[in-house]
Amino acid sequence: MTDEQGLVVVAIDGPAGSGKSTVAQRLAAASGLEYLDTGAMYRAVTFVALAKGIDPEDEESLAQIATNMTLSMEPGGAIVVDGVDATTQIRGPEVSRAVSAVASVAEVRTELVSRQREWARRRGGGVLEGRDIGSVVFPEAKLKVYLTASPEVRASRRAREVTDLDYDTVASDLARRDALDSNRTNDPLVRADGAQVLDTSDLSVDEVVDELLTLLNSDSSNEQR
Repeated sequence: MTDEQGLVVVAIDGPAGSGKSTVAQRLAAASGLEYLDTGAMYRAVTFVALAKGIDPEDEESLAQIATNMTLSMEPGGAIVVDGVDATTQIRGPEVSRAVSAVASVAEVRTELVSRQREWARRRGGGVLEGRDIGSVVFPEAKLKVYLTASPEVRASRRAREVTDLDYDTVASDLARRDALDSNRTNDPLVRADGAQVLDTSDLSVDEVVDELLTLLNSDSSNEQR
């Protein structure tokens, strides 16, 4: 089933370290759809706030940043915020620790959800990954997926990505983010109704992507009948 706009949207949600980004990028390439990392958009707002010395809990200032910032997300992965290449900085530990607080601000979410929907409309759809794609951004997506993995596997994966932090620190940060993202008032991290749940703990990226391609193609075949 496509959404109400007739877009071909694949919504991939899940906590940090579940494999969303890698799987979504591979699935987009395999399906011919474009890819959007919506989490990078919240990180961009956080990056600007920290660069300006703004408190991540200053909701009014954060809303202004989200509304006014220029954001370019290049197909190759580059993130340019207000003319600054922030590709590396938005993945740093300072941004990672503050992004959940920023993402909990209702006005920030409203602005970025609007941008995400516009991005998909201009492209006729896409593979979007985040924490509220299937539940809020595109609840009628063609395919909704919720990826998960054990806390130990997720922490191990993230520790390999963030080489300047040890496993225990990463595990603690992930647990804190899980609590914040799952319990926030505005658009919390939840499994969307009708979402396919995949535990990636013991699966390779290729195995996950193959499973999602099967689901996507099966859904397409059913629509054509």
